[in-house]
Amino acid sequence: MAVSPLLPEALVRCCDTSQFEFETTAELPEVEEVLGQERAVEAVRFGVGMAREGYNMFALGGSSRDSHAIIQSYLEKHAAGRAVPDDWCYVHNFAQPAEPVALSFPAGRGCLFRNDMAALLEELQSAIPATFESEEYRTRKQLLDQEFQERQEKIFNDTQVKAREQGIAMFPTPTGFSFAPLADDEVMKPEQFKELPEEERGRIEARVQALQQELRQRVQAMPLLQREFSQRLKELNREVTEFAVNPLLEELRQRYADLPAVVVYLQALSTDVITNAKAFLVEEGGGGLSPAEESGFTRYQVNLLVDHTGAENAPVVYEDLPGYANLTGRIEHQSQFGALSTDFTLIKPGALHRANGGYLVVDAGKVLLQPFAWEGLKRALRARELRIEPAEQLLSLMSTVTLQPQPIPLDIKLVMIGDRRIYYLLSAYDPEFPDLVKVAVDFNDDVDRSRATDAGYAALIGTIARREGTLHLSPGGVARMIEHAARLSGDSEKLTSHISRLSDLLLEADYQARQAALSLIGAAEVQAAIDAQIHRQDRLQQRVQEQVLRGTVLIDTAGARVGQINGLSVISLGGFSFGQPSRITARVRLGSRGVVDIEREVELGGPLHSKGVLILANYLGARFAPDKPLSLSASLVFEQSYGGVDGDSASSAELYALLSALSDLPLRQSLAVTGSVNQFGQVQAIGGVNEKIEGFFDICSARGLSGDQGVLIPAANAKHLMLRQDVVDAVAAGQFQIYGISSIDEGIELLTGYSAGQADEQGEFPDGSVNHRVARRINELVEARRSFGRGSSEDGNTHPGE
Repeated sequence: MAVSPLLPEALVRCCDTSQFEFETTAELPEVEEVLGQERAVEAVRFGVGMAREGYNMFALGGSSRDSHAIIQSYLEKHAAGRAVPDDWCYVHNFAQPAEPVALSFPAGRGCLFRNDMAALLEELQSAIPATFESEEYRTRKQLLDQEFQERQEKIFNDTQVKAREQGIAMFPTPTGFSFAPLADDEVMKPEQFKELPEEERGRIEARVQALQQELRQRVQAMPLLQREFSQRLKELNREVTEFAVNPLLEELRQRYADLPAVVVYLQALSTDVITNAKAFLVEEGGGGLSPAEESGFTRYQVNLLVDHTGAENAPVVYEDLPGYANLTGRIEHQSQFGALSTDFTLIKPGALHRANGGYLVVDAGKVLLQPFAWEGLKRALRARELRIEPAEQLLSLMSTVTLQPQPIPLDIKLVMIGDRRIYYLLSAYDPEFPDLVKVAVDFNDDVDRSRATDAGYAALIGTIARREGTLHLSPGGVARMIEHAARLSGDSEKLTSHISRLSDLLLEADYQARQAALSLIGAAEVQAAIDAQIHRQDRLQQRVQEQVLRGTVLIDTAGARVGQINGLSVISLGGFSFGQPSRITARVRLGSRGVVDIEREVELGGPLHSKGVLILANYLGARFAPDKPLSLSASLVFEQSYGGVDGDSASSAELYALLSALSDLPLRQSLAVTGSVNQFGQVQAIGGVNEKIEGFFDICSARGLSGDQGVLIPAANAKHLMLRQDVVDAVAAGQFQIYGISSIDEGIELLTGYSAGQADEQGEFPDGSVNHRVARRINELVEARRSFGRGSSEDGNTHPGE
């Protein structure tokens, strides 16, 4: 069962520059299509073309930068073929001031209407006062005043004449009018009145009372006369105001006759202006309108909420901060005399208003992080209308005056961008999500690698270089970029589709080339940029390696030890991943607890790691003690591990350590191991294989390569290898080996130097083999437990009564 190390050619798949027929990427055509994203592109085309309710899109997978760029590009192309949506304005509602009226206009006319209304207000402020100051108005008002004065005087004159005819004088006093008898056209003195006969005095008093009663009735009719005068004055003012206003408004009515809602608004405005014409008049010596009077003209202004003046296609809006107010709009307030107030001019649009009639793009994660934003977005999509409701109002926290603007019809295509986890969580836990977002745009994380793909990548790199204004690349530079794309995908047969990372690398390689005063970016400049990226992030990796090399963390790279092996793990921090070796040890003794995972016992092991330990425990029992209880207590632990451990990639290493402890055969410390194991002893693929190999290689290289050092990896991971050139060179020089392992038996032979041994028909293993030693040790433990008796416990002490 000899396993040969992998050849250098199997450790990295180099890009053959001879396949390229260009001198520089400047010769390559512009790339319009997205490489390897046919499924996602087809979903986007379907989503933008499906004009039905609920067919909004969710872009999942890939890089958010790449997804956004691709979707933005397709949306802009599709928007170019769509009509520009209407403008929207809010105006004062003269019947219900708390409910501003929403008016729609063809694109560009909303701005014109706002300007027309501003000009109208300015004209009204001059035309109305001028009309009231005209000679005609003054004459008509003077005639009306004169008529009222005459009618008022006639009331008193008639009573006075009647009184004189009856020999009674009527004359004014400080408290009104009084009556007194006349004698020879003179007011009779009191002494004269007393000398009159009693019968005569009675007749005079009766006439005075009758005259007083008549005068009282005439005076009581004065308010009616005043009311009549006021009404006629109002009619005069209304007639004069209409004369000033109607010609101005008639022009606007004709201009906007094709918009019935605007005509209705203009009629209501006309009525309000005529009714409140006094507000336009400046009192003589008043020095103009007061601020309060000026603010009263706000009701005649126009709040242009959405303006598409100059637009040529439907809007494509990306909202970077999709909070509730930023999406649905808000109503602002201003402080006046210590109190907060608002009006329709303080209504502000949200992203839904700006994108209405087009497309809105948002980050799903950001929407979900903002309070009420997701619920507000769903409510708008369900109702297909935009209602501006402050969040404070939803929570009943607002105690000041607010508005309830009329809703605006909503016609929008929503595109959410997020990772797959968010999409699947929303699909599972939000029952409304599948009905509102029906199109999944699933981006591939990688594409198959082939000569055609390499050529497409070369053209893509040239396109990026032109767009970013960088130097162009030589075939060698392109080849190194493609190799790095395979490394980023973690698979030699794939290339990453995260174009943004390649774009960043290209920019940094351009920097390296310009620093060296070069005219082209070659392989050396790309490699220099890669090395610089790593160097900026590998401080922690250097510290970990330093602890190993200084002996603080115990890792052996030479010799052999029983029950001890070098496992490999990966640490990922801030987008940078590196491998590190970890010492795994196993101890075995008599008992019945089976295999104990110390990491799990102290709650440092994750569920996947615990699963791996349970699998290897069942493999051990099924293979070596199928017909009897596994009478042992074994412990497994990651030494000097002070953080959490998860994943099953160390389960094969743990099983090797356990087999070593049982067989009492030492394991080579010059080898490190990674790979998971199943219950049949097959070694399974794991992730991060390149980082793990390089992590152990760096330790061995720092201590000095001896030629017998290496790493055991699952054979299924061989296609994932894209190792650094120094690792490949060491393997080619015979200083380092990498083995592809398919089974535990293959691995244990490499680690111990002993044959694993295959069971015969009776289930017996060959003498001296590893498996024979393990089976013998397990049988010894079984017999020892039987002879030990039932009165013993696992700690080796006898407890009577047990």
